Amino acid sequence: MADDQTSTPAPVDLRSDTVTRPTPGMRAEMAAAEVGDDVYGEDPTVNALEAEVAALFGHEAALFAPTGSMANQIAIQLLVPPGEELLCDADAHVVTYEIGAAAAIGGVSTRTWSPAGADLDPEVVAAMIRPDGYHAVPTRAIAVEQTHNRGGGGVIPLATLGELRRIADDAGVGLHCDGARIWHAHVADGVPLADYGALFDTLSVCLSKGLGAPAGSLVVGSAERIARARVIRKRMGGGMRQAGVLAAAGRYGLRHHVERLAEDHLRAARIADALAPFGVLAGPVRTNIVPLDLTKCGFDAAELGAAARERGVLVSVLGPRIARLVTHHDLDDAGVDRAIEVLTEIFRR
Repeated sequence: MADDQTSTPAPVDLRSDTVTRPTPGMRAEMAAAEVGDDVYGEDPTVNALEAEVAALFGHEAALFAPTGSMANQIAIQLLVPPGEELLCDADAHVVTYEIGAAAAIGGVSTRTWSPAGADLDPEVVAAMIRPDGYHAVPTRAIAVEQTHNRGGGGVIPLATLGELRRIADDAGVGLHCDGARIWHAHVADGVPLADYGALFDTLSVCLSKGLGAPAGSLVVGSAERIARARVIRKRMGGGMRQAGVLAAAGRYGLRHHVERLAEDHLRAARIADALAPFGVLAGPVRTNIVPLDLTKCGFDAAELGAAARERGVLVSVLGPRIARLVTHHDLDDAGVDRAIEVLTEIFRR
């Protein structure tokens, strides 16, 4: 007699947009990718991806890196010599989720402004810049995050970024964009990628957050900086050989998965609308991240995560009272319906 087996439905995973799996079309392009040795600069698919991304942002060159953290840290080292200073938001990915790499690898000192997400005040940043002399660590660059992860996926307005560019120019310091989710900002506000690119000395852009690739980010900048970036990447252990298999996934994502990000934004808005009556939204929802503040709830973020997991919904716990829900390519409307059902049931307790 056959065993009586009951299949368990796959969980609705709202932890991150990094949990997506390559689509069949993406897998086919990866399998068919023309490859070579990228350390020798001979992988044609990697070269094509780098040229394509550089052109999208209006820059001379780009460099493929295995991870977003490596891409950020390469860019920071391009702009800030050892022993000198980077300014950024206190909740920025480069100082929160990169395990102290700026200091440990680049010898870079960091100083932060109070967490502001997308609502940063350029004049606050300007007042923090330290010039040479005065026996103080001189500021060499400013970094911003677009969209802002811990800022609930907020989009920094183009006018704010333009003012930061003016401030950086006046002070003679560099400006870096952690653009891991810049594709979301582009879709949400309709700002051309080249307009963003024109404002920054360096950018990092990710292929595995939103675009569905299994790995990979790029550093974008001038030809001179990217030549130096290749040396830094090699020093950090990021030189890859037949990396065209991964680059092909990124190229597929750029062609097929950018405009569809609007669907993720709509699904995030649906979740936010359903949870708004419970007073748990930490801020407005502009893109694919729904930030939750459980300060006024009778339970903390870990308890929410455990209760949701029991019911087949996975959420990201970012702190004792902070949680995050992220929509993505692998989440459909049925998954959103299930998440709303489970989460509203928990918040009604």
